[in-house]
Amino acid sequence: MGRTTLGGGSTALALLFSTSALAQETGEPALDIGATYRVDLSGIAADGRRMRSFGLDDLNIEADGDLARLIGWKEARFHIGLLNNLGGRPNGVAGTLQGVDNIEVASPKLRLFEIWVEQKLGGATTLRAGLYNLNSEFYAGEASGLLLAPAFGVGSEIAATGPNGPSIFPTTALAIRVEQRFGGAGFARVAVLNATAGALGDDRGSALDFHHGALLIGEAGLEKDGDKLALGAWGYTRRQDDIADTDDTGNPIRRKARGAYVIAEKALGDQDGPFATSLFARAGISDGRTTPYKGGWQAGLRAAHVVPGRDGSQLSIGVNQAYLSTGYRDLLRAGGARTAAAENAIELTYSDRLASFLTLQPDLQFIWNRGGDEDAPRVTVIALRATLEF
Repeated sequence: MGRTTLGGGSTALALLFSTSALAQETGEPALDIGATYRVDLSGIAADGRRMRSFGLDDLNIEADGDLARLIGWKEARFHIGLLNNLGGRPNGVAGTLQGVDNIEVASPKLRLFEIWVEQKLGGATTLRAGLYNLNSEFYAGEASGLLLAPAFGVGSEIAATGPNGPSIFPTTALAIRVEQRFGGAGFARVAVLNATAGALGDDRGSALDFHHGALLIGEAGLEKDGDKLALGAWGYTRRQDDIADTDDTGNPIRRKARGAYVIAEKALGDQDGPFATSLFARAGISDGRTTPYKGGWQAGLRAAHVVPGRDGSQLSIGVNQAYLSTGYRDLLRAGGARTAAAENAIELTYSDRLASFLTLQPDLQFIWNRGGDEDAPRVTVIALRATLEF
């Protein structure tokens, strides 16, 4: 993301905040503001019909500040993120369970995405509180980040949970997160998040009361120099509706929604050299009763500097499977469908920075057994993403 920065030595800022901390010369700015604008053009070929075209966009404005240098709050920083999403819904034609574009939203609008404060507690511990994107730190990886399919973000088995989805794009929830670092590579983090996501700009407004309980999540592992190995687990404090089973009165049986995941990433060779490659593999499981999923996996690679003389060129390929829960397959069978065990997809994408502010990224996806239907024809997605950074 491109940035506009205000440094600690700025006379204007020193006068504005009347604090000597702003006069200190440091390598980091006291206030860092930037924006990223992404535009996707997607073509969807499904059901043997002519390809349908869609346009959609995502504007992300972020501000990060050092509160010690701005107002004298020692060892603290803040982050604010705004999102504005417009455009079509390509998955309405593709008909997949997991989606085909990671900036597609159900309700296009301007939202307050994140606003949190982080406080250092000693040399290796931090506490973060506010509206917080779970996937910014949990179930996250760098090597899969170039791919457009939502399945390569947070795992579908957790993304489908909660009263209106967990605290991820495009709607977050109030949260408290604690992180502890160990040595140069070890980490452990836990978070308590409102089970109901909702922020300023959403249809239901801000969710502040924890009426539906909380989502608890923890992750621990090792990460250093592009390598990562981590284990995570999550669960809700209140039971969720079973996707299919009902009691004697016809009401959904209430189940415990919980799951676990593992992430592995490995950087190969010189990451500053040509064709610098990173491998990734992730897998997750869930209770398999409260969502269409009982688990899934994703794997692939990302390579940088793939074209000689073009440092901004990158290539990525990924495959994924989303395994369907028994209850969801029962619902499909009741509707007359012949069900598949999983929805399957493969994606190939190339990205190239054409200017300091502009990146273009063509993308190709194939999806089989969409929606869990064994007889569904293959879906083809052809997309072009343009990213502008300010």
